[in-house]
Amino acid sequence: MNSEQNHCLLSNNTFGINVSCQRFIEIDTVEEATKLPSLLSPLSSLLTTHSSLLIIGGGSNMLFTRDFPGTVVRSAIRGIETTADGTDIYVRAGSGETWDNVVALCVENGWHGMENLSLIPGDVGASAVQNIGAYGSEVSHIIYNVEAVDLTNGEIVTFANSDCGYAYRQSRFKQDWKGRYLITHVTYRLSTVFSPRLDYGNIRDVLGRHGIDMPTPQQLRQAIIDIRREKLPDPAVEGNAGSFFMNPVVSREKFEELLRDHPQMPHYAVDTNGNATTGNAANYEKIPAGWLIEQCGWKGRTLGRAGVHSRQALVLVNRGGATGADILQLCEAIRHDVKAKFGIDLKPEVNII
Repeated sequence: MNSEQNHCLLSNNTFGINVSCQRFIEIDTVEEATKLPSLLSPLSSLLTTHSSLLIIGGGSNMLFTRDFPGTVVRSAIRGIETTADGTDIYVRAGSGETWDNVVALCVENGWHGMENLSLIPGDVGASAVQNIGAYGSEVSHIIYNVEAVDLTNGEIVTFANSDCGYAYRQSRFKQDWKGRYLITHVTYRLSTVFSPRLDYGNIRDVLGRHGIDMPTPQQLRQAIIDIRREKLPDPAVEGNAGSFFMNPVVSREKFEELLRDHPQMPHYAVDTNGNATTGNAANYEKIPAGWLIEQCGWKGRTLGRAGVHSRQALVLVNRGGATGADILQLCEAIRHDVKAKFGIDLKPEVNII
């Protein structure tokens, strides 16, 4: 276990915001995690306010707007184990493992279901909190269970997928369980049978450039990586947190109203949880937030030291030396313009601290 006072968080957030926290604790084992309650005194106060305790992963989905006046806890629990049951493969990964390393390992070994989630930044623990998703897939589709330590008493608990309240970029770990549980392991249920998802975004177009109609798992993963690298900036070069906003889900009535004025508007039929669907279950439509932002003229623009990425309007970037307040000011300016033009409230996907 590593514990530091007045820890600089510059290397703990991909936006590259230079802030610090009062105390930083990194744990390496489940046993260390069970001892956290005795170190987080007075724990009841921390968990009641949620303001003095922050659990982070790789820092790829947060925006610090100030120094954090409390304790930041990070899991560095490593290790990957597998078990098989027929065509099902259960992959149990430590919460401190890098997400894309796990994806690469699974693709290499013929364990399928993660391919479309390739190159998403962050750690395994954050995948279960955020319900990460991309290109028609969400991690909740493959999560079998989540192991955690209850920070109120140090007990080890296991949650089934159905316990976690998963919806589009949401979970109970982000809502009513926020700050209470430290995730230690996530088990994913994958398959030895490859059933690729190819009909989201421009996956087929990218494969087609290489003359590929039905890809292997490795080819699909590489296509996803190519798409992401073409559109998204490298945080090591230009600070960012990936997609800053969630794609809004609107009612059928609102969608038809917008479509009359914007017949070229891209959209995807979804159910009440924001998951892609067809038929009678499609009571809602998901509209790409990047398209809305681009229609408002923000793509490639700069406001102070913050800007909108030139190739993907969904990504806000640190042009150099930006503060969290600079990024937040840009966020609010974009939200204002989208609301004025489309009547839609964009919601940040990034956790604003």
